[in-house]
Amino acid sequence: MASQFVHLHLHTQYSLLDGANQLTPLFKQVQDFGMPAVAMTDHGNLFGAIDFYQKAKAHGVKPIIGCEAYLAPGHRTQREG
Repeated sequence: MASQFVHLHLHTQYSLLDGANQLTPLFKQVQDFGMPAVAMTDHGNLFGAIDFYQKAKAHGVKPIIGCEAYLAPGHRTQREG
């Protein structure tokens, strides 16, 4: 039975020092669960976007590409005080 549940916050091996999901086993699991789509939201980069997209399409899964970003006022080198 196909699931309507879709992971929208998922880090892959391209999320440096944080992501543990490797794409090939990930898409096998997504297929096994019958999920129609899955998102990739790595930390501060889109290094894996093409690989993620191609593997998703090959497994018949809709790819949702995102990026977890952190925003702050001012410039990163700007210091108060």
